[in-house]
Amino acid sequence: MELRVLQYFLAVAREQSIVRAAESLHLSQPTLSTQIKAMEKELGKQFLIRGTKGSRKVTLTEEGMILRKRAEEILNLVQKTEREISLSDQVIVGDVYIGTGETDAVRFIAKTARELYKTYPGIHYHISSGNSEFVLEQLEKGLIDFGIVFGSVDHAKYNSIPLPYKDIWGVLMRKDSPLAEKSEILPEDLWDKPLIISRQYSAESWLKRELSELEIVATYNLLFNTSLMVEEGLGCRHKYKLFYFPLSRGFKSAGRVQIRFQRLAAVSVT
Repeated sequence: MELRVLQYFLAVAREQSIVRAAESLHLSQPTLSTQIKAMEKELGKQFLIRGTKGSRKVTLTEEGMILRKRAEEILNLVQKTEREISLSDQVIVGDVYIGTGETDAVRFIAKTARELYKTYPGIHYHISSGNSEFVLEQLEKGLIDFGIVFGSVDHAKYNSIPLPYKDIWGVLMRKDSPLAEKSEILPEDLWDKPLIISRQYSAESWLKRELSELEIVATYNLLFNTSLMVEEGLGCRHKYKLFYFPLSRGFKSAGRVQIRFQRLAAVSVT
């Protein structure tokens, strides 16, 4: 399987048409079709469902969708490697790929990047946001240079350093919730409430309950869409007034009319 053919395949997947893909690649349609069919034969799988005479639209099979994802990763890694090698003997320029969740620690990266820019304006930064699982997967595949994750990491596989930032855990709720009047939230305040919890970091130790013992109505990895669900009262019960209590990090509720952020109480965690 050649990189060139992977590029051809991605063009077909993008254009959803062999004709348009061939035009974008400056190839003849028969040549492109032959290359794709040869790859399918080599790997023993069908990647494309070709349209009928009345429709030239091409769709991907399940194997084709897997190949598209892997081909994008392979070609991105090849391009990254080529850039790093070509710039290795030159001035300090290039691209830094960072994976991170929603955390105030990104300020540390931003401040460092700002200072580096003064000396090395040729360095460019690319940020990918996701939960810890996403960040570690991207790191494992070599698609990012480093990542910011919450909690411990496997030091047999990764080097790590602590960052001088702490995030504030809290509860996001509607302002008409009785818990909105409390100065801080205790674990037992949430045991009988419908929750949306973050996938970035497990809250079981703070809650002092297994998640299976709680009413988890949803999970999330990034916060903004979840805040809209809170505002609309997802998880409401008749005896509560549109209650909804997701655990969140560092959320700023200023300017939001219907929702409030209350920090979690400090408790001993085992």
